[in-house]
Amino acid sequence: MPGGRAANSEQDLMRALHDKHAAALWAFTLRLTGGDRAAAEDVVQETLFRAWKSPASPVLTAEEVDSARGWLYTVARRIVIDEWRSRSARPEKLVDEMPEYGVSDATDRLVDAQVMVEAMNQLSVDHRSVLQEMFYKRSTVRETAATLGIAEGTVKSRSHYALRALKVALTEMGVSG
Repeated sequence: MPGGRAANSEQDLMRALHDKHAAALWAFTLRLTGGDRAAAEDVVQETLFRAWKSPASPVLTAEEVDSARGWLYTVARRIVIDEWRSRSARPEKLVDEMPEYGVSDATDRLVDAQVMVEAMNQLSVDHRSVLQEMFYKRSTVRETAATLGIAEGTVKSRSHYALRALKVALTEMGVSG
């Protein structure tokens, strides 16, 4: 089976590359990362992955495995430089405290709407209908008066008392501000 041999051969080459150069490459990347062992391991893994993935890699034959160290060091150095540049472009922000993870804006709006519906249901029918026309349907005083069949002065009076009653209802529900 030719495909099996090629895969096995490739696997053998990568194993030989790892066995021959991984320790030296790790020591090299450990110096490049300022002693950060986890970062050095990540760089070694990425370097070996690129050697396996890249057609420009000098690891195409068993003879080239021995001479691949220079290429591996170059790739590792570039990975570290790229990582340093990306951190420089997007520096980490240090804060005194961990941010609180709040509820999403959509959920906040949904909860606010439910609280408002509950508070509106506590109003009289007359007060509720004036507020619905003026604030939810965005009708003017004149339009609200025509829709509800009441005088404009009555619309103004009811909206005033309805807003006061709504504030009391919200306060009783624990909503402040």
